[in-house]
Amino acid sequence: MEKSFYKDILKFVASGEKMLSILIDPDKFANTEVETFLGRIPKHTTHLFIGGSTVANGDTEETVRALKQKTDLPLFLFPGDYSQITSFADVLLFLTLLSGRNAEYLIGQQVKSIAKLKNTSLEIIPTGYILIDGGNSSSVSKVTATDPILQTEVETIVNTALAGKYMGSKLIYLEAGSGAKFPINPEIISKVKEAIEIPLIVGGGIKTESQKQAAFQAGADMVVMGTIFESIISPPSK
Repeated sequence: MEKSFYKDILKFVASGEKMLSILIDPDKFANTEVETFLGRIPKHTTHLFIGGSTVANGDTEETVRALKQKTDLPLFLFPGDYSQITSFADVLLFLTLLSGRNAEYLIGQQVKSIAKLKNTSLEIIPTGYILIDGGNSSSVSKVTATDPILQTEVETIVNTALAGKYMGSKLIYLEAGSGAKFPINPEIISKVKEAIEIPLIVGGGIKTESQKQAAFQAGADMVVMGTIFESIISPPSK
């Protein structure tokens, strides 16, 4: 039977076991240092996300291939655009930028990706992506020409997540953006989790152990962190 990484996520959620993903930006990653990098990530890391808002053509595939040779952790593509898709990864988060109204990121990029996906071996997981204000102008906001939803607009965030679920998303990803000054408020995470039944991913601005645990306790099933992980060493509590 073919492995399903989405089913594995559902098993984590059903058991109450939390997931931690480390986000790798190929633009900032040294492929020659893969072993050193893997030796530093937390032992409780469950997934690796690979992608960035602006990545040179071919760099994502090179990074994925370098990682694939050295780790059995699931490699999830978190692409900024369709050019970053490579079949050497395990999973593609098929993103829809629900928080924005730019048609290019609601359907345009998705259509452009189909030529690469028609015969792919990638497991494709429809993912509702919601950009939330993290106190800075994120690269996602600049590249997509969309504004994040303010953290004070809790009802709008919850309704956007529900709209994503009703449209067929299998995951909801709340993101404060790269370089966020502060993470998503736990109250927002809690209300979104109460409203949806599908797994919830939270990322952006999570820089301390307490912030990570607060996201988990509020209802995040998976937390995504960047290189700040080096100071986060304790496993997530159930």
